Amino acid sequence: MPGTHPALTAFRLAGLDLRNRYAVAPMTRVSATGDGRATEEMAAYYAAFAEGGFGLLITEGTYTDRAFAQGYLHQPGITDEAQAAAWRPVVDRAHAAGARVVLQLMHAGAVSQGNRFRDRAAAPSAVRPLGEQLAKYRGDGPWPVPMELTRRQIAEVVAGFAASAVRARETGFDGVEIHAANGYLLDQFLTPYTNLRTDEYGGGLPGRLRLVREVTAAVRAAAGPGFAVGVRFSQGKINDPAWRWPGGEGEAAEVFTTAADAGADYLHLAGSGRDWFPEGRTLPALARAATGLPVVANGALHREAVARRVLEEGHADLLAIGTGALADPDLPLRVAAGTAPTPFDPGVLEPLATLDNARTHAPA
Repeated sequence: MPGTHPALTAFRLAGLDLRNRYAVAPMTRVSATGDGRATEEMAAYYAAFAEGGFGLLITEGTYTDRAFAQGYLHQPGITDEAQAAAWRPVVDRAHAAGARVVLQLMHAGAVSQGNRFRDRAAAPSAVRPLGEQLAKYRGDGPWPVPMELTRRQIAEVVAGFAASAVRARETGFDGVEIHAANGYLLDQFLTPYTNLRTDEYGGGLPGRLRLVREVTAAVRAAAGPGFAVGVRFSQGKINDPAWRWPGGEGEAAEVFTTAADAGADYLHLAGSGRDWFPEGRTLPALARAATGLPVVANGALHREAVARRVLEEGHADLLAIGTGALADPDLPLRVAAGTAPTPFDPGVLEPLATLDNARTHAPA
């Protein structure tokens, strides 16, 4: 329709017909049961976004194995049938409201600060993460020095992602998104200062990208055709937000094409609304040009003018909304009606980023 905001137009992503270009960004809410099962409260939380008009929901990071993957206490998992079954109400309610839903698969690596299966984190190398643990996710003090993963343990990481993707498909999810961003395990392998390995998983960029390639290929093969597989990348990290890939555009292009060649259906660039190269191209625009894949952009895209520019100028295909979605779970409906957005209340995520805490800050 003439005058329709471009974010409200339909889009086909990896075989999924989406009613618009709005996606809910993955946001850690640490509100699952102690043994990693999604709750009815979580189902209602995701349903609110679907009922509010979002075309795609990307879940919070979900741990993939019973060894070192878990990053936070009360983080959801998908490592067994009980955890998978607990996700079904989330999927069913999202589908009933007209949204598609993708499960984000995550391994925390060195920045794990709560794991009921292990008392020590594991990482590419025994390097203490920068900064301190995140209080809003029940962390406290510096991160401990992790142990270095053996080749056998790396193979178990890959197997965990693949098995989790199969469970996600059997549960009814429309796809999975591999979390290779924000300083978690796959990003730790990619980053030179956290990956000091001298074997085939370290050294130059191809070696540091090896785990991303293996995980993506394994998930693609295990999940089979007709199931969306995305990969999320970022430059900044939860404990080092200013980090940028040292190789600039050339390194970024190799990162993106590695995931595409391994079987990714789409790429998701976290924080990309603020990532511009000196040449004037954004991270998502470079990803589109390098791979030809659909690209999800993230970062300050709840702002109507910014969202319009990103889509109209061809930087990205979908908009992943984080804090703007927390402020307005019905953001797409508001945009369609021309209603002003609600300012985000940071208190929703403080002192804990839980759904219980968010209720205390709900509008009267």
